[in-house]
Amino acid sequence: MANITTRPVTKLGIVGAGSVGTAIAYAALIKEAARTIVIYDLDGKRAEAEGLDLSHGTQFTGANTVTGGGAIEALAESDVIVVTAGARQKPGQSRLDLAAANVRIMESLMPQLMEQAPEAVYILVTNPCDILTVAAQKITGLPPNRIFSSGTVLDTSRLRLLLARAAHVLMTSVHATIIGEHGDSEFPVWSSASIGPVPIRDWKISGRQVFTDDFLAAITDDVVNAAYKVIEGKGATNYAIGLAVVRIVEAVFQAENAVLPVSALLRGEYGLSGVALSLPSIVGSGGVYKMLEMPLDERELGLLQDSAETLKQNLAALGI
Repeated sequence: MANITTRPVTKLGIVGAGSVGTAIAYAALIKEAARTIVIYDLDGKRAEAEGLDLSHGTQFTGANTVTGGGAIEALAESDVIVVTAGARQKPGQSRLDLAAANVRIMESLMPQLMEQAPEAVYILVTNPCDILTVAAQKITGLPPNRIFSSGTVLDTSRLRLLLARAAHVLMTSVHATIIGEHGDSEFPVWSSASIGPVPIRDWKISGRQVFTDDFLAAITDDVVNAAYKVIEGKGATNYAIGLAVVRIVEAVFQAENAVLPVSALLRGEYGLSGVALSLPSIVGSGGVYKMLEMPLDERELGLLQDSAETLKQNLAALGI
């Protein structure tokens, strides 16, 4: 993908003052990820109140300014814009119907954002994020490195948490990744997963193999359905995705070249193109510098191809 740039980045724009947008703003504030944070929402009164509430805590953080409101012009010259705005899935509504509704929102929203911040890196959080990444890239004409979604960054964190608990080790010692669609067809790459240098299936406690095939299948199911469990209990997921998105933002702001499983438009990786899927990717100041092709066994490659085919069919149904 395109070469990364080195210009300083300090202004974070957030589109959407709902539970996810405000969680991102709060995480960015307490992690001192940006000097200036702006929240924009069609509900200007709500966005203004959220910005005011957050700004009252800036004495205790490294941010200079937090504001919110209904004027899109406040996003002007943002270096990174995170888009959380979109319709929520209604009872009985299919994922494809939700996708169609949110594509229409993107068709209206993205040109307005481009007018305010044509040089920004855009990170999409609105679901279904893989489909919307392709749609938004076509709407804006931006190079794929500058418009991508949070993908499976949070799903990977959920996976590592479960593995760490089962292995009785710190999460930072767990090396495992979820790739593919951010959704029901996502999957962990067990063939290269490890605890420290030990392959996941070889990890033992008191001589007992911990990660049997049945145990790994159960963990996969827990990860794929984790969001549903949270939503059932509290109505939405917001804190963890807020932290996950700010981790991506930090990689851009600090030009880290961090490897994160974000979702961007594929251009030949694993022989796939025309769809956006999550793969371990180098994320730096220009966005997604490069998507990496990690070793996959035959089964995993088949799962990735199936995930891509599902998304291609959905894109075709939407006329994208």
